[in-house]
Amino acid sequence: MKTQRIPIETQSARMGTLARLPVFLALEDKRTVVVGGNAAAAWKAELLAASGSRVEVYAEELSDEMLQIASDPPRGEIVLFGRAWKADDLDDASVAVGTFEDDADAAAFATVARATGVPVNVIDKPAFCDFSFGAIVNRSPLVIGISTDGAAPVFAQAIRAKLEALLPKGFANWAAAAARWRNVVKASGLSFSGRRKFWQLFTAQAIGNPDNEPSKRDYERLAAQASALGSAVESGSVTLVGAGPGDPELLTLRAVRALQSADVILFDDLVSRDVLDFARREARKLLVGKTGFGPSCKQDDINALVVSLAKQGKRVVRLKGGDPLIFGRAGEEIAACREANIAVEVVPGITAAQGAAASLGLPLTDREHARRLQYVTGHARDGRLPADLDWRSLADPSATTAIYMPTRTLADLAQRAIAAGLDPQTPAVAIARATRSDQVILSAPIAQLAERLTAESLPGPVLVMLGSVFSSLNFTSMTQHIRSAIASI
Repeated sequence: MKTQRIPIETQSARMGTLARLPVFLALEDKRTVVVGGNAAAAWKAELLAASGSRVEVYAEELSDEMLQIASDPPRGEIVLFGRAWKADDLDDASVAVGTFEDDADAAAFATVARATGVPVNVIDKPAFCDFSFGAIVNRSPLVIGISTDGAAPVFAQAIRAKLEALLPKGFANWAAAAARWRNVVKASGLSFSGRRKFWQLFTAQAIGNPDNEPSKRDYERLAAQASALGSAVESGSVTLVGAGPGDPELLTLRAVRALQSADVILFDDLVSRDVLDFARREARKLLVGKTGFGPSCKQDDINALVVSLAKQGKRVVRLKGGDPLIFGRAGEEIAACREANIAVEVVPGITAAQGAAASLGLPLTDREHARRLQYVTGHARDGRLPADLDWRSLADPSATTAIYMPTRTLADLAQRAIAAGLDPQTPAVAIARATRSDQVILSAPIAQLAERLTAESLPGPVLVMLGSVFSSLNFTSMTQHIRSAIASI
């Protein structure tokens, strides 16, 4: 008998420790100081000038790189002084950067800067630095800084290269448009919710068309769309989001956007907690757990809670493991929202069978062996094996079958399918926590799998799949794999 429980609010994860605090300095029209004339100092002078500061460089010898950058600075002026630095050169500076081979010289520079109240950076000498530059992805005014606290600059550069490839250069134009339009939107007469909707539409447009140059026509169209919603924009909404089988990297971009704009997130026990890391920190997170044969919230109570929160004007995300439309009882929640005239949409996710097959590197269909894929549930409302399963279909040797929630009923299901003609030697596989770091796999002929599943006591959630496409799995090695995997959990 199931134990009823009420929704449990989960606190957002506390901020972890930071080796460095990422801070973006406003240096336009401010004075900054660079001591040293080599190529490394030239690069720092260029960065400071790019931020709009007036850069004063003090060095007895100036490299060709420094001379070239000073002759054509990216933004702010670079002024060269062909002499050694003095203590009063740092007066009223916003930041000071120096390059020194000798630690004693570096320490003297850092000591004077700190005594003057100027944040200091000594290039390649972290012990004398109050701040670091890190690697930069420049889509200004969208700027991303990456720091490894000086431990692995090459690693930071590799991450920067990855982000450079992911972020279209056109994002710079959209970020600039956001800066131009922000005050215009505030003065547009749109309500707070209307302005929030404008920026949601703006973001979708920018992500969908990053290389388009944003124009006045784009602003007018987005503002008209937000305005056309009228009082509807003040109403709450519900989004059913598929969290995928567990690996948070399998979330869709649309799912991430929904999580980052939610006011309240209602999630199940089967949702990996790593997925919640993508949610907006300010969002309330309520566990409305539904686990087979364990403590569960009643579905009617969940429906009522979803509707109640949306009627309060909240943006509600109902987060479900896998895909919400596959054995996720999404139909009942959609019906409840529609009956209450609440706007509802669905963001599909990767279902467990797809994730499990991908982790095995095996197809679910094959031109020679499996021309049909079928999803079935292992238990009905009463927790027992459904009485209306199509046993002839389950016995079809040309089909691949994925059985959801099978743990308690697999033995009965296998027995009845074999009686209907299923070959008892049909390859089958049970996967627990598919796609997660602690994924566990057990493979055996379908006639033996239930017994092995009981003996191994796999951690949930568990999915069973059977069909000739799994014939390449080695039963012995899989059994050994599961034992070692369980030992490491």
